[in-house]
Amino acid sequence: MGNLLFSHPIALVALALGYVLLVVEMCIPGFGIPGVLGSVLAVLGIIVMHPTPMQALVVVVAYVALLCVALGICLRSAAKGRLSRSRLVLNEVSTASGASEDGDLAYFIGKTGTAHTPLRPAGIAELDGVRLSVVSDGDFIKAGTPVRVDRVEGKRIVVVPISAQE
Repeated sequence: MGNLLFSHPIALVALALGYVLLVVEMCIPGFGIPGVLGSVLAVLGIIVMHPTPMQALVVVVAYVALLCVALGICLRSAAKGRLSRSRLVLNEVSTASGASEDGDLAYFIGKTGTAHTPLRPAGIAELDGVRLSVVSDGDFIKAGTPVRVDRVEGKRIVVVPISAQE
């Protein structure tokens, strides 16, 4: 297989560039140009080599194995590494541990807290030490703004900035 790859430098470059683009696509959310172009380059690289069916199968299996290794590294990075500290990964978790035992969110009506993330109109606010998914009345509220729970509509907790009420 080594002779097959190194005897076709154009195929080797296409496979390597396709691999890099597919790894970039794994780390950046969405299905975009890097993923499509990487897939096309990988297929073209295999076609340019003119392998026998068995050689093509070996190349594809090795390529997929390398992509699986890269996916594992990307997922680990998204969970604990550099990627987890980027803006691409949402790290905030909302909890409702302060609600009553039957899940009634009416407990929070009138409670005050701060917007933990920007509310555009949805986001996360910290109310009585509990981070919850909340929505504003449609207005943008900056992170760190004091808010009060105005009403609860089913599972939606609607907050308003405290300064707007007074």
